[in-house]
Amino acid sequence: MSTTTTTPRPARALPPLMQLSEAAAERLRKLYAGAQEGKLLRISVSTKGCSGMAYDLTWADAPGPADEVVKDKGLAILVDRKATLFLIGTTMDYEVKAMSAGFTFTNPNEKGRCGCGESFHV
Repeated sequence: MSTTTTTPRPARALPPLMQLSEAAAERLRKLYAGAQEGKLLRISVSTKGCSGMAYDLTWADAPGPADEVVKDKGLAILVDRKATLFLIGTTMDYEVKAMSAGFTFTNPNEKGRCGCGESFHV
């Protein structure tokens, strides 16, 4: 009779839920110090668009019971718990282009985007 003991593998570290690029952090600092003072940015995912899902950004006075508080670069943002599985490892950036400016997302969970870039699928 032989017995084999197996040492359990150490748990693999999960990537952070979300991270901010330097440009996104700078833009959020300006918003938090100006027009959105006292508020927090909430990120959620909704069902819409050609590919099925889209990022929704809203302002909140305080974290709600369904919010995860994410802290990065000295700033706090809120992530709707229903969106966490879709957003693990995402980096939020802020881009200024010739005709537009806004927050963008680099999401390793995305499998594709629609042609207009407004929605994605996982």
